[in-house]
Amino acid sequence: MYTRNLLSLILLITGICTVQGQSKKFVNEFLNIGVGARSHAMFNAQVANSNDVTSAFWNPAGLSNIEAPLQVGAMHAEWFGGVANYDYLGLAKQINADNQSYAALSVIRMGIDNIPYTLNLIGPDGSVDYDNVSDFSTADYAVYASYGQKLGFLRVGGSAKVIYRSIGRFANAWGFGLDLGAKYERPRYTLGVLAKDVTTTYNTWSFNLTEEEKAVFVRTGNSIPETSTEIALPRLVIGAAFHNNKENYISKYTYVIEANLNINTDGRASGLINSGNFAVEPTLGAEFGYKDLFFLRAGVGNMQRLINDFNANTRSLSVTPSMGLGLKLNRFRIDYALSNIGTISGQAGGTLFSHIFSLSIDFVPKTSL
Repeated sequence: MYTRNLLSLILLITGICTVQGQSKKFVNEFLNIGVGARSHAMFNAQVANSNDVTSAFWNPAGLSNIEAPLQVGAMHAEWFGGVANYDYLGLAKQINADNQSYAALSVIRMGIDNIPYTLNLIGPDGSVDYDNVSDFSTADYAVYASYGQKLGFLRVGGSAKVIYRSIGRFANAWGFGLDLGAKYERPRYTLGVLAKDVTTTYNTWSFNLTEEEKAVFVRTGNSIPETSTEIALPRLVIGAAFHNNKENYISKYTYVIEANLNINTDGRASGLINSGNFAVEPTLGAEFGYKDLFFLRAGVGNMQRLINDFNANTRSLSVTPSMGLGLKLNRFRIDYALSNIGTISGQAGGTLFSHIFSLSIDFVPKTSL
């Protein structure tokens, strides 16, 4: 009886119970999704060409490329067929026009809401009372405080982030991390680098279970979770973007093509290139614009060598595509992306597509319009 009632809760918390054995892998994965429909359409190849409020996430050095005194951006996405909601809101404000410095504040939330909590659905006498059914949410939050500026021939920046993860009233965790980035720009190309979690990010979990809930864990053969710590090891993202000559934008057609190398140090085996504790995951994105008004984008990533189902000695290359559109109307920019986030297990050829929308607004003095 109780097994069925707390199945969802047990599945959620059991993953955390194994933290001590897998503390260096798949930590804060919601921060690997990314913000902005433009970036999703280009499969997150952004570390070099990012130049708006979303740079606080992709490369804070890119904040110094913003051309408005104040910029606000927002995004909403529904993942896994609408089960999970992903929301982003960011604000960037100019601090000093001489060195093109900007400060930014960003908030990210990914959550699954309205999960039924049915422990009290069936009373001791076997009666069913739906009034005793409540719901809870499991959500991950991240707040970024960022700064970027031009420093000589470089653009540099950093983001301090606070992470809060919760599973209803049952469990929660706090984490802190630091990202540092830099960009080197030339008329026809830009190089970018982002060091994520440079100090190593620690998430410390605490649990708040009643005696009745602990009894359910024991009866179902699950360990009662205790305070534990997740560790997000440093990652490095290196990118190169090739584009129109920025010193001579006379053509009505523009282009940006960027390649990124995501270098992980957590020992994951999903990278296209693996060597010991290091794994390299490449991504590629492109954007083509017309009169700085309409934009067409595409990208590929999630490149993996999958084991053949019929011959374990052979592997095949798997890639995931993405695409999208953008429209810029004076101070407003509306972006859309269609992202394929994976195959449904057990369903041949089945895929999950997500429609992602984002909006950004430049606030400029009327005299500047």
